[in-house]
Amino acid sequence: MPTTAELRARRETLAVQRSSGVARVSYDGKTVDYRNVVEIDRAIEALDREIATAEGRRIVRQVRATTTKGL
Repeated sequence: MPTTAELRARRETLAVQRSSGVARVSYDGKTVDYRNVVEIDRAIEALDREIATAEGRRIVRQVRATTTKGL
C-alpha cells in the first residue's frame, strides 16, 4: 500500500497534467493515458478518498438542491 506522501505526489502529478491539458501521466515507472479530463478528475477524486482513508478521515460531500416556482 502506498504511503500518504506517495498518494499526494500522484495527485499533484495528475493535477499538474490536467491543468496543462496533457492526457498522459507518468509516475512510479508507469504511464497512464486518459481519454478525457473527466477520467483525470475521477482519478483525482479516487486519490482524495485514498488519502482521506489513510489519514483516518472521511470526505463529506454536500449536495444542495434549490427549486423555484415561476419567476
